Amino acid sequence: MENLPRILETYIESKKFPGIEWIIKLDEKKYSGSIGYLNLENKEKLNSNCSYRIWSMTKPIISIVILQLIEEKKIKFEDPINLYLPSFNNLKVLKQNAKSIEDIKNVENNPTIKDLLLHTAGFSYNFLGDIIAEEYHNIGLFYSNKTTLEKEIDTLSNIPLLYEPGTRWVYSVSVDILARIIEVVKNTSLEFQLKKRIFDPLEMHNTGFSINVNNQKLMKSYHYNNVNKKLVKPDVNPRYISNYGYPINGKNFARGGIGLYSTANDYLLFAEMLQTGLSQKGEKIISIEMLKNATQNQISKSFLPYQIKNFDIKVLDENVFESYGWGYGFRVHLQNNNFNNKGEFGWGGAANTYFLVDPKYKLSAVLMTQVFQGDPNLHKDFYNYIYSQL
Repeated sequence: MENLPRILETYIESKKFPGIEWIIKLDEKKYSGSIGYLNLENKEKLNSNCSYRIWSMTKPIISIVILQLIEEKKIKFEDPINLYLPSFNNLKVLKQNAKSIEDIKNVENNPTIKDLLLHTAGFSYNFLGDIIAEEYHNIGLFYSNKTTLEKEIDTLSNIPLLYEPGTRWVYSVSVDILARIIEVVKNTSLEFQLKKRIFDPLEMHNTGFSINVNNQKLMKSYHYNNVNKKLVKPDVNPRYISNYGYPINGKNFARGGIGLYSTANDYLLFAEMLQTGLSQKGEKIISIEMLKNATQNQISKSFLPYQIKNFDIKVLDENVFESYGWGYGFRVHLQNNNFNNKGEFGWGGAANTYFLVDPKYKLSAVLMTQVFQGDPNLHKDFYNYIYSQL
């Protein structure tokens, strides 16, 4: 893995990323490093174990807790969400070919826990290009730093679904609903459950919904301006995901789709657990049977290939999910390509954080940085280089 720093260095030299940190665990060997800066303003060097907003890499953690609750028979895959969240009792859905938010009808089937895990529940995301996404944006869904998860989900329950549950795949706020269900079922805060079930047993001591910046270095966030070819402040468009509330130390702040801070070291511990279901000390986090189900394709072939694109993008230059299916919270590689990588799984975050797991090679890898709309070739080069060394 000795050539990896040189490959990643090109992204720092071209000023596409301020700094990059990585950890790769292959069998029992660990390869790690960091290059570049914590922030560009004072050129503070990026060192290992810096903290990052991990954005959607929060989702797999929430998904694992939901799967734990299913194993404990506290909830079921088939349970409709209004069983736990009565505010969803009278859900509406857009009519086919609807032209406005008023063009709605009663939903035929309520979304289930399984639908939420699979992003087939009918919800959308503020940054997507549909009527419902626009409504989320107009009402400021999840933009606040201060609202509770309960309040945001109550607000969401009054907005129609984009489509009838189970009929499409659309990346969405569904994992935030799962997070609220965890709070309701256990009658505790989400943070308490994550700490008890994931962070403490895995010794992820630098992961949570807040960060003490006096003790922990936090990488600054940027947006890559593809026209001017430079890194700028991330407040470029109020409808981009970067506008979501993400406080440094928000009292009572919790989300399911975003919100966690973590380190490369901490997230590697989570990624490694996903190979066996066990902590480093052998404590069971989740059964291997459930893990195998979670990390294989669970969505209809008719939903493939899926894609995720911002409202302001008409056609993607490349669909990075072309060869992937979707499990219970993870992208799942469906083909063998050149690398014998069928079954590799993982996910990423909006600011270009990224992880992958391939149990057959005993491989886990985490890449951390903090750039919105960053060059997708960074992940591709990271991924291809790792597999070329196996």
